Amino acid sequence: MKKPYVICHMMSTVDGRIISANWGDQQLIDTYSGFFEKYHDTFESEAWMCGRVTMERDFSGGVKPELITPEQPISRITFIGDKNATSFAIAIDAHGKLGWDSNTTGGDHIVEVLTEKVSDEYLYYLQRKSISYIFAGEKELDFELALNQLGELFPIKTLMAEGGGHLNGSLLNAGLIDELSLLLLPIADGTLKSLTTFEVSEFLQKSPATLMQLQKAEQLEDDVIWLKYRFNKKDDK
Repeated sequence: MKKPYVICHMMSTVDGRIISANWGDQQLIDTYSGFFEKYHDTFESEAWMCGRVTMERDFSGGVKPELITPEQPISRITFIGDKNATSFAIAIDAHGKLGWDSNTTGGDHIVEVLTEKVSDEYLYYLQRKSISYIFAGEKELDFELALNQLGELFPIKTLMAEGGGHLNGSLLNAGLIDELSLLLLPIADGTLKSLTTFEVSEFLQKSPATLMQLQKAEQLEDDVIWLKYRFNKKDDK
């Protein structure tokens, strides 16, 4: 069992909303995005992880995968696209929908986390792009299995989970987050049904609420508060 240490790094309004498109002023959004990247870089980590929607919106550029039927069926086993990679962008893509220009984003090697229901055509696409992939479940994603594989197959000791809310919620519900780094922005949003930092799917059996311990509270520029919490684990005394 080599699960990486998982730090959930997010920014949200005072009412927990994380969809920056609702905040209006683009210059303001860019300023806060700069905060997010700046404080991301204060952590020593080998990988960062996002859900499919976040990856598609912010990193893949909306590229559509070029699907070609392979000559032979493809076995559902791990594929390593770059054995020399030392930093990683982990894409949660259960059904195989993301397209990419190359096998890196922001200089980090892409690793797709898939279910076994993904098509041979998509696996062949990833192989042709030299994009790594692992399988973490037959029909539904098992995040504990995914994290253990990432720690065993790649040199990943610390992983930054950076949204969206459903990814964070799944990790939270499974008790897989070790630390929360939250940039609390001086914005009251109030948008109805807007995603929050942690969204647990109605299809999951909800675990009890998680108690955290405050490790740091720091006021930054522009009235932003940086909060760091350690998660209480079931085996903590």
